[in-house]
Parts: sequence; structure tokens; C-alpha cells
Amino acid sequence: MYITKWFKPVMASAILAVGLAGCGSNQNSSDSDKETTKKTTTKNEVVNVYTARHYEADDEVYKMFTEETGIKVNVVKAEAEELIERLKREGESTQADLFLTVDGGVLANAKKNDILQPVTSEVIDKNVPENLRDKEDFWVGMATRARVIVYAKDRVKPEELSTYENLTDDQWKGKVLARSSTSLYNQSLLASFIELNGEEKAEQWAEGIVKNFARQPDGGDRDQAKAIAAGTGDVAIMNTYYVGLLANSEDPEEVKVAESIGVFYPNQETNGTHVNISGIGLTKHSKNKENAVKLIEYMTDVEAQEYLSANNYEFPVNPKAKQPELLQSWGEFKMQELNFETLGEHNAKAIEIFNKTGWK
Repeated sequence: MYITKWFKPVMASAILAVGLAGCGSNQNSSDSDKETTKKTTTKNEVVNVYTARHYEADDEVYKMFTEETGIKVNVVKAEAEELIERLKREGESTQADLFLTVDGGVLANAKKNDILQPVTSEVIDKNVPENLRDKEDFWVGMATRARVIVYAKDRVKPEELSTYENLTDDQWKGKVLARSSTSLYNQSLLASFIELNGEEKAEQWAEGIVKNFARQPDGGDRDQAKAIAAGTGDVAIMNTYYVGLLANSEDPEEVKVAESIGVFYPNQETNGTHVNISGIGLTKHSKNKENAVKLIEYMTDVEAQEYLSANNYEFPVNPKAKQPELLQSWGEFKMQELNFETLGEHNAKAIEIFNKTGWK
């Protein structure tokens, strides 16, 4: 993966550039099976993106889209909450056409704050399964990531693992690693347990994990993997795409870490493995709606989906997109079945439970 020179991250405080793109040639697509717009434009056009996804792979997809359509993509990057507040503040004057973020709860919050509008597109409906789109079409999934159990290959056998709940057993005392309760990933994981199993069982799980901590939560997901490699703990709760980033790092030490750990999908015999989603929403006051819909269609089409998966190690939402060899090597798994909106609905209770159980 390389850093594209086409786009550079723009801080949220910067003024959104809305300069015109260069004219493209009038050329039709030779691939009749692709329903996304593959023809270049004959006039200068733009689409303006507010994104909480800070990934080089996304920037490269924007470049690919521009090369294929002639539509320039202007990008503002910031944290999701900041962008939501900015869209509320800007109102009808906003230049933003699309809002991109991670986490179903955040997408639900954006919808609740009335900064999005429904998207109607047969292409999108074909690209993205119904369970990975908002029920009222206010947002569309663009990638998913599973929150799994990662284990030390030299100290743990896969057959010793089974469920998230199993990590609370005495056999894992002093061996479990996790990041802090301030992590949205952990909050949404616990929120999913609240939705599926009820508050009481969710609290019991959090309490049991705290009891089995190898250390107090520290660092991000990659730091948990490094702690396994260092022998601090034997198992960790992590998002899959971080394992991919480690395995393909330019740092040889991170590659060694990835080689020392295995990926296990828990709860395959019960509710399934927890999966969260990254999604795209069309802003309520989009000035370039047609171009914005074209970009959503492009990002959910097979080519872009395969690029994102191969370079950011997320799972594609388009079922026709092939997964890279690394993701395939982890095997297939059953995904939790729940409405992603519930992750936002139970977020406050999840934080309350974390505080109550001492998960710092």
C-alpha cells in the first residue's frame, strides 16, 4: 500500500475546497455489467466529503473515482462527533455532500441529528445487502470489521477458545488483554451484548473480563497484539483489520507480531461474532447530490470494494467482491444479527456498565 499524492488530509478546521476538476474526455465504459457510472464527464464537477475514516486506502479510491468519472473529490477529515456538530452548525450552508464514519451507533446518531437524507439507487441496492444498509436508506455500509479473539499461537490452542463469555472463565485469569472502555469498539461490543443478552448478562461479562485482565487496559488494538507477543497476556479482544495492518507493516517487528498470533471467531454456535460497520450517508443539504450518489455507487462496486479490502483489510459489503488471501486464511464465520442502530441506543448503558465494573 502506498500513500497517494493526489489527496492530502485536510483538518476539520480548514475551509473546504470546492475548486473545479479538470475536464474529462467523453468516453463510455466497456464493461456493461457494471452499473456504476464509468463515463468521464464533459464539465467540471465535484463531490465534497466529510469523513471520520482516516485511511490511505480511502484516499486512493477517491483518486480512482476521479480518474474514472472526472469528478473531483474534496475531503475534510476529523472525528465523527466533530463532523456531526459541524454539519448541524452549517445547516443549509454546508458544502458537504457525504458523511463517512465507522460504527453503526455513530451512523444512527447522524441520522437522529437530522443531518442526512435517504439515498435511492438501484445500483446501491444491488451492491449492498439489505442488512448492511439503514432500513430507511439514510446510510449505506461500505465495509465491515469483526471484533474477534486474537491468541498466542505458541501458548493457546484454538480448541481452547469458544465464546466471548468463555474469556471470563478462571482458565484465562491474568491472561486477557483489551483496550480501555473509552474505545468505541469496546462500547459497541458491549452494546451488542446488551441487545442480544440483556443488561444483567452484559454486566456479568464485563465484570468477568476485568477479573481476568493481564494488565489494566492500555493502548490501541495493535498494542494488544504486541502485548501478546511480549508475553504479557495470551488472548486479546481486537478488530480483524488491525491484524492485517500488522501483517503488512513496513516494520519487520510488527510483521513478527502478526506471525505470532492467530484469529478466532467466537460465538459461532450461538449469536455469532460481533461485526461493526463503516458507512456513508448523503448529507441533508447536499449541493452535488447526483455526484454524491455516484461516489457511493462507486465505493460499493466490486472494484473499489476489493481495493479497500486488499489494502485496509476490512471485509467488503458487496458479496461479489473477493477477499484478499489473508482474510480468507482466517476462515468463514457467522456474523451477529442485529440492527446496527441498537449500538447507539445502548451506548450510554454500556459506558455505565464499564464504569460500574471497573473497566477503565
